[in-house]
Amino acid sequence: MAGILVAVFWAILVSFLAVVLVRLAQTLKATTALVADVTEQAVPLLADASATLRSAQTQLDRVDAIASDVQEVTSNASALSTTVASTFGGPLVKVAAFGYGVRQAIGRRTAPEPEPPRRTSRRAVIVGRTVPSARDKRRNGRSSRGQKD
Repeated sequence: MAGILVAVFWAILVSFLAVVLVRLAQTLKATTALVADVTEQAVPLLADASATLRSAQTQLDRVDAIASDVQEVTSNASALSTTVASTFGGPLVKVAAFGYGVRQAIGRRTAPEPEPPRRTSRRAVIVGRTVPSARDKRRNGRSSRGQKD
């Protein structure tokens, strides 16, 4: 009886191990197929990425060359503007000052004497109220503190 019991136990164990091994084999086959598909797709993608990086490097080299040219042009323009300012700046200022002086002289000859400015009472406006100025307070002889308009 013990022998039959051991034989049945071994049969169950072997069949369980066989099922596990069959499923493991199926999983390994699926994994192998997946890795093969990824490899087939990854190789062209890596080639495209490599070509893109080469193109980007070429463009960066071009941009670097353009930036250095722009820097050179900027320094040349700065030197040119400094030269023009020092050459023409002084004489132009003198001519403009002379012209201004001539206009003022001509204007004084032809313009009538200006009238003296009229005095107006100064008032300060505070949030919709008009407060008399200090002159008005002295004239009236009273303080506006505490008074409401």
